[in-house]
Amino acid sequence: MNPLGAEVRGGMTRFAVRAPHAGMVWLCLFAGEAETCHAMSRQGPDWVIEMPEDLSGTRYGYRAEGKWAPSQGLWFDRAKLLVDPYATELDRHFVQNPRLSLYGEDTADIVPRAIVPAPAGTLPQEPPRFRHGNLIYELNVRGFTMLHPEVPEHLRGTVAALAHPAVIAHLKKLSVAVVELMPVVAWIDERHLPPFGLANVWGYNPVALMALDPDLCPGGVAELRDTVRALHSEGIGVLLDMVFNHTGESDVEGGVLSLRGLDNDAYAHAPDGALINDTGCGNTLDFANPAVRRLTLDAMRHFVSRCGVDGFRFDLAPVLARGPGFDPAAPIFTEIKDDPLLADRILIAEPWDVGPGGYQLGNFPAHWLEWNDRFRDDVRRFWKGEEGIGVLATRLAGSSDVFGPHQPHSDCRAVNFLAAHDGFTLADVVSYERRHNQANGEDNRDGHTENFSWNNGVEGPSDDPAVRAVRKEYLRAMLGTLFASTGTIMLTAGDEAGRSQRGNNNAYCQDNVIGWMDWENRDADLENYVAELSVRRHARLRSFARFPSKGLWLAEEGRLMTVADWEDPNGHTFIYDAEPEEGMDEGELRVEICRTRRLARIDFTA
Repeated sequence: MNPLGAEVRGGMTRFAVRAPHAGMVWLCLFAGEAETCHAMSRQGPDWVIEMPEDLSGTRYGYRAEGKWAPSQGLWFDRAKLLVDPYATELDRHFVQNPRLSLYGEDTADIVPRAIVPAPAGTLPQEPPRFRHGNLIYELNVRGFTMLHPEVPEHLRGTVAALAHPAVIAHLKKLSVAVVELMPVVAWIDERHLPPFGLANVWGYNPVALMALDPDLCPGGVAELRDTVRALHSEGIGVLLDMVFNHTGESDVEGGVLSLRGLDNDAYAHAPDGALINDTGCGNTLDFANPAVRRLTLDAMRHFVSRCGVDGFRFDLAPVLARGPGFDPAAPIFTEIKDDPLLADRILIAEPWDVGPGGYQLGNFPAHWLEWNDRFRDDVRRFWKGEEGIGVLATRLAGSSDVFGPHQPHSDCRAVNFLAAHDGFTLADVVSYERRHNQANGEDNRDGHTENFSWNNGVEGPSDDPAVRAVRKEYLRAMLGTLFASTGTIMLTAGDEAGRSQRGNNNAYCQDNVIGWMDWENRDADLENYVAELSVRRHARLRSFARFPSKGLWLAEEGRLMTVADWEDPNGHTFIYDAEPEEGMDEGELRVEICRTRRLARIDFTA
């Protein structure tokens, strides 16, 4: 199978793009604003051209001609400059403009141009820097670094900032094993945002699925590769949060930017031709289409072989297994497992989408990890006083009710978390009963309504020392519960230090102090508490990674825990009878749960 995209070989440059229904495709090369178009030759579903020179660094795009009949799934318009779906770097950020969706309106001046990559070798294949039970640290590159006082201003908001010694020192203080970067590939704002003066800062609206965003990663592939290398040198792995479920071309009112103008079959359609919207974003990539799976696998291979990443988190992951219904034996799972570059990578599913049967927690392949929202919701409900400790015990023990039968000490696939980018920050969980998303411009209609949150008598910030103290006790209790749980755990950046988004539980468009981490005013005491929890958990990592065997949960006096023990409303201390890691001090792990005193404490005693 011939490669797609732009490739320099032997002093020549080959371009290939898939456009099976086009009547003609042109390669468009740019020198400044001057554009030169070259007719390409059809080779099956692809269009190919070889230029007799090394065009490394040259800006380029495509134009495709054919029938314009959106109702029939045909969006060919030679006036539209189209981004190569296989582009790895772009020269500018995507911007919304009405011309993107108007037939006959030229868009060469507003659409990013792809950059021909210079020849580059692949990195040596190394095992992922990850063990089951590790701490994953989810962060938004821009929000995490924009206010960091020790990061030079020219680096703030970029991928390169993550390699700064001050940032790495913070990650190591927390014993972070893996950072999970929210999307770093190029995205476009949703159409309703520019009129409000807002911009998408999360990146979950990509256009080209393997092109790094030039604002977030101005140094391109080299910048990401060097940052991964710097983190690896400190023993920290890197995951990329990938959006392979839809693109920013959106619904039928959206723009013609890339796939829509080249190969609209990449999107799933109903029998009547209407776009299927299992993502809630206007379109859904069709993983029953081998070309979509090929693009996805090629993107993953690129980030592994050229950038050295350790794995991926998949946004709205059931889409990958739809054709149209969810299939746990979908081809994409086998193709990843059989791929020599991808088979050993860390794979994490967000196991839900908004389509029919979209909630699939526990149904992904055995070698996949899954975000465990049951842990998030039940732990919040327990500390709010709405759930019994028996349910909490199940969550602490790895959510075996969700992940099915298991052998004692087999690895648990749950990724337990208390809060994620999507929803309240952890501090806001104990400070707000209701969302406060007015700044998003949608009259507070966006974002989740069911947050299992509470305000301890005051909605929002409080100057009352008693209220602040109670809230902090709840934060410590929930964090203690997280670090005592079986499975891999995830912490969202800033939750270790009481970060607030002022009650906004959908801050995707808050590229400002609402969405940025406040480094100067973080809670150092809470941060130190989390750092200590993480060190202590790491000493028993093997045990936390695996489902507990019979007899692992003991009452304080050494007998097996009973139902009555778990249901004691006054709380209790139980002993997690776990062996220490090699080289770690001996001692038993004691976990105390007492809701009336808002306490979840982990102690290691020799």
